[in-house]
Amino acid sequence: MNQDQKRKITIYDTTLRDGAQGEGIHFSTQDKLSYIKRIEDMGNLYVEAGWPGANPRDDEFFQQCRNLQSPLTSIVAFGSTCKVMESPEKSEILLKLLASGAKTIAIFGKTWDLHVRDVLRTTLEENLRIIRESVSFLLQQGRDVFFDAEHFFDGFKENPDYALKCISAALDGGAKTIVLCDTNGGSLPGEISLGVRAVKKDFSPQELGIHVHNDRGLAVANSLIAVEAGVTQIQGTWNGFGERCGNANLSTLIPLLQLKGDYDVVSDAALLKITAFSRYVAELTNAPFDEKQPFVGRSAFAHKAGMHVDAILKNQRTFEHMNPAEVGNERRILISDQAGKANILERLRRFEPEMRKDDPRVEIAMNEIKELEHNGYQFEAAEGSLDLLLLRTLGKLSTPMFEVLDYHVWSDPLRGELDSVAVVKVKVGEETVQIASEGNGPVNALDTALRQALAKFFPILGKSELVNYKVRVLDGSHGTEAIVRVIIDTRLENEVWGTIGVSKNILRASAQALLDAINWTIWSGR
Repeated sequence: MNQDQKRKITIYDTTLRDGAQGEGIHFSTQDKLSYIKRIEDMGNLYVEAGWPGANPRDDEFFQQCRNLQSPLTSIVAFGSTCKVMESPEKSEILLKLLASGAKTIAIFGKTWDLHVRDVLRTTLEENLRIIRESVSFLLQQGRDVFFDAEHFFDGFKENPDYALKCISAALDGGAKTIVLCDTNGGSLPGEISLGVRAVKKDFSPQELGIHVHNDRGLAVANSLIAVEAGVTQIQGTWNGFGERCGNANLSTLIPLLQLKGDYDVVSDAALLKITAFSRYVAELTNAPFDEKQPFVGRSAFAHKAGMHVDAILKNQRTFEHMNPAEVGNERRILISDQAGKANILERLRRFEPEMRKDDPRVEIAMNEIKELEHNGYQFEAAEGSLDLLLLRTLGKLSTPMFEVLDYHVWSDPLRGELDSVAVVKVKVGEETVQIASEGNGPVNALDTALRQALAKFFPILGKSELVNYKVRVLDGSHGTEAIVRVIIDTRLENEVWGTIGVSKNILRASAQALLDAINWTIWSGR
């Protein structure tokens, strides 16, 4: 279908406000300002940035964001209607929304009669008044007003006439956009479709939006069914961040709508950046990134079974529903004890593109990997160590880049924060260097000492950093003599990879993983 013929869907991003209500999610003022600059990559979006007056951080943000040049981003201030028995002109909530300077304001109001009676503790007519007059007041001040119909679908199920009266009150006040909210996240797709169609039948808002939570794991499905029923704006958060089980996941919804639903959502250029942006949001919040997310996760196009890999290398469509490059992602061929020659060959071709399946080095690498995994190694999460193994198989690491002649580590918990000391002796070419370094724990001390000893020979080490350290006991039946697996994640610019070590000695396993991390960093920078 021609791009001009596709139905346009507007994106309303509430990561900075609703997403920040998620457990463990926090944005500083500077985080929010950085976010606003970066979100330009996604094109024309509404960004709900906070609730002015709710906390000093949001007040500071709206004050500072007035100086931002954001031609593609519409910054939205969020709040509620005026209070019961209160005039909008005297409402502190509404006046602070106006003082934020935001051109677009979103306010929520109750549409479920249960909330009107038990939460607001007022009459149904008074609730309609505060909705209508709050919207009208903001509109008279020259603002675009979005009305969030809070708990609409629960209200529509129990008292449909009143829920629709609330929509009518907001439209009578002049609301530009009506947003139907499944605030409890408990509605089923059929209930979402019924509610949207009822609003479409009785009213003609300039724009109709959907805002759903994920308490039943249906936020994405409910957003899709709402679009099919006629909404033109989807609200959600990147990576599905949000209160309780989260919000509708924009990282999934945007490519679903554009690539599978044939809607016009973002530009093709923005779609190419969606994986990188999704990861950026996780990094900004210091939250773990879910690698099993559709479209943007590292596992989304990862293939492990040998027969699957063999098929996909012959025809991508056999086991991939789309080209991962369309969303800025990539195919990954996983290597494990289940791997066949096709898996190994595809990985080896990164270093020797013309290698054939009958090359004896393919089977040599496959057998070595299977033997190591039998002994506790796991290369799915340690691609750096895997690639070093393959390079050695190909004879490309016959001469080591450096040699560790000796290392010693001491740890004393009573020393304070820097409780450990490591001494390392390394040789690079004909030159020998010995370094002692303190650290917060033995692994940190050893990592610091190795990097300091090697930095003058390999400056790229100064650009990389250890970002994760994981230990797993492989057989607890042996107690303190159990074999442990250590996986270390290292970041170099935007790339992150894992390396692995396995031993009964946790420090030796850590040293193996650290040395692989350093070796792969040096090789990557060649």
